[in-house]
Amino acid sequence: MINLRKADLTTYIRTAVMILIVYLVVIKFNAWVIIVLFALDLASDALDGFFAVSEASKGKISLITYIKSAIGNKKEHKRVVAYKQSVSKIAPYGPRLDIAGDRVTEYALWATFVFLHVLPLFVILIIIVRHSFADAMLASKGTSSKMKSKFTEALFSSNASRFGIQAVKFVTFSYLMLVWILNYPIIIGYILTAILVTYIVIRGISEIYEGFQSYK
Repeated sequence: MINLRKADLTTYIRTAVMILIVYLVVIKFNAWVIIVLFALDLASDALDGFFAVSEASKGKISLITYIKSAIGNKKEHKRVVAYKQSVSKIAPYGPRLDIAGDRVTEYALWATFVFLHVLPLFVILIIIVRHSFADAMLASKGTSSKMKSKFTEALFSSNASRFGIQAVKFVTFSYLMLVWILNYPIIIGYILTAILVTYIVIRGISEIYEGFQSYK
């Protein structure tokens, strides 16, 4: 019998929820209900991270400890990072599965808004190129928790960077939903999209840089 990890189950659930969100967007369901559902889906990404660390620490990392780490407690952050780096030893596929869930979320939303003619095709092409090269280079490092340089840690794996990218994603995609469903002004959507794409590309550069550093 397969022993399904809580972290993996959470990833499967949030992926399924994202497919549901896409469907609701296309049929123009209540925009605010979709946005709340989207917020919960993004929050669940942190939840599967907690489950993974909790399992790796054999319960030593509590939810409170994990939250303290996320909001900047340096002592707890060091403990959490130490266990994060051991997750791949316990479940080699775990970190990769988590990334797959992240990619499904992004690609599904970008593809949806391109399909609906809310965004131009070149936007998703930039995202695909970025993720393809950055993910390939990061694979040489194992996981983002193993970033060594301060530059890449600040841009990619720091709590501030992770929170920042999630916040920008939430605001951008939520607004694009409002554009499609409630006819909000598209110009603001373009500005938010430009900010998000720039943020994603800059973080991708840090991943590629870290990947090249691993070969030195």
